Amino acid sequence: MNETLTLKRACQAVLIPAGTTVTLPAGTEVHITQSLGGAYTVLAQGCMARIAGKDADALGLECEASAAKTETAAPVGPVDEKLLWDQMRTCYDPEIPVNIVDLGLIYDCQIVPLPEGGSAVNVKMTLTAPGCGMGAYIAGDVENKIRDVPGVKEVHVELVWDPTWNQSMMTEAAKLQLGLL
Repeated sequence: MNETLTLKRACQAVLIPAGTTVTLPAGTEVHITQSLGGAYTVLAQGCMARIAGKDADALGLECEASAAKTETAAPVGPVDEKLLWDQMRTCYDPEIPVNIVDLGLIYDCQIVPLPEGGSAVNVKMTLTAPGCGMGAYIAGDVENKIRDVPGVKEVHVELVWDPTWNQSMMTEAAKLQLGLL
């Protein structure tokens, strides 16, 4: 997606890379540079910002539903690990058009059955740069999308810095997509 739109209403946005929340007023012209994982990376008022999918109507667009939320059957048995990974693949660094799983940012994902039923999911992840102000935003996106998976009762996402992320942790497909092969 690469288009210019005018905001239909005021909406919150997160400045990139600082991670600071701002309100963009109605009538602001925004240029969408990336639309992945249900959120929008835009250029607005000379800054790059992230607009959440829940505010797609401010852009004149329809909200995307998460894959797990559209599941109609009640969960039976343990949490579907494949669905967890699929949900994490819908999370993106707002500056990089590759999902965080293929970027190699997810170091560990553990499913722990809870005594009262359901499961806790513990994720260890990193960022491409330790000083990235978007860390809490990306980790929150992971948490929210995992929470939508049937059977998940608790989610814990921990940002870790060891080992330090590097490009060799990316999948071959991610390297190819970014022109690194």
